[in-house]
Amino acid sequence: MKQQTLLLGQTLNFNGNPLEESWEDTVSIDSSGGVLIEDGHIRAVGNGAELRKAHPLAQVTDYADALICPGFVDAHVHYPQTAIIASWGKRLIDWLNLYTFPEEMRLADPAYATEIAGRYLDLTLAHGTTTVCSFATITPQSVDAIFEAAALRGQRIVAGKTCMDRNAPDGLCDTAQSAYDDSKALIERWQGKGRAGYAITPRFTPTSTPDQLAALGALWAEHPDCLMQTHLSEQLDEIAWVRELVPQARDYLDTYEEHGLIGARAVYGHAIHLTPRESDRISETGAALVHCPTSNTFIGSGLFDMAGLAARRIPIGLATDTGGGSSFSMLRTMAAAYEIGQLRGAPLHAAQLIWLATAGSARSLHLHEKIGTLNAGFEADITILDLASTPAIAQRASNAQNIWDMVFATLMMGDDRAIKDVWVAGQRRV
Repeated sequence: MKQQTLLLGQTLNFNGNPLEESWEDTVSIDSSGGVLIEDGHIRAVGNGAELRKAHPLAQVTDYADALICPGFVDAHVHYPQTAIIASWGKRLIDWLNLYTFPEEMRLADPAYATEIAGRYLDLTLAHGTTTVCSFATITPQSVDAIFEAAALRGQRIVAGKTCMDRNAPDGLCDTAQSAYDDSKALIERWQGKGRAGYAITPRFTPTSTPDQLAALGALWAEHPDCLMQTHLSEQLDEIAWVRELVPQARDYLDTYEEHGLIGARAVYGHAIHLTPRESDRISETGAALVHCPTSNTFIGSGLFDMAGLAARRIPIGLATDTGGGSSFSMLRTMAAAYEIGQLRGAPLHAAQLIWLATAGSARSLHLHEKIGTLNAGFEADITILDLASTPAIAQRASNAQNIWDMVFATLMMGDDRAIKDVWVAGQRRV
């Protein structure tokens, strides 16, 4: 008989999308719940006492009043920027030239890429993140490094070689042909291997010529099971630059659409300043958007229209956007998403925030049938939240009117101290 593990505590359950339906009807917490794990997967979710009785040989971990929730899914990151997170005072283009590009060139050294990949995954695991979707650099070894580091930890990972053939230093430029060739070889090496998935990754239109975008569009057509990730409409000066580079385009999205880089498995980071046509096309094609709230405020990009885009039934994920974002923590990211919602007059409930960081992000990455929800048959990626992890949070929790008040306090004020445990593929990691 295979070893079974039973986690007892308060379990977070989803049965719908709380951005599209009432959160009360789609999200619930079982105060006496349990999650049974076997062979890296969730075998059953239900009443803890009943599961314990039905599986008397299971090894029990009792988390008491802690919240058992799906592992956090960070849907848009740049792991090569780990060492430059929280660098001062620049907007997007200056950020890239002053901080990002010099650091990314350092990852041409395979040993340094391996060091940073491991450091990044360990930092995010400590914050309860079990899956990430990351840009690498232009070098294939930087892609290998993050896939290999994730495999060592048993993590689910999506990543891709960042492709750039203009407006970047010589040491970070490839060509249309080498971007195609390198990406194709990496797809063959990593796509679907273990818990790995590949994302075809043009950085964004300013750093990819039309020839390169066309080559990557052709590659995606050959490998439609891959994701395609890039950036879209992050800052107004970026949009103006795109207009100068591609004056014939109808809008920013059209620079991708022209080359086949739009579709149901497209994932666009930021998408703050969309035109009506862009929103229409994204909705029509089923492409996903990723909200990066700490990054959007840290480098002054703008305020994402969560309510308006969710009303279009566009899949939306949540992300730290390391290192333009200012934290490795999805808890801090949820807090920032709440703050931006307040500024737009549409604050998110705690149930909506935690859904975005788990099931919503999993949906944006087309992993929603594997992770993001505590469902039988899903991979056992689980984060345990201590709802009284610091004196400040504990005193607020003691005055809470209900469980959601307690959860909200942890989302607003929590950090790595709130992460009581992390399970990756059924193995305890923190």
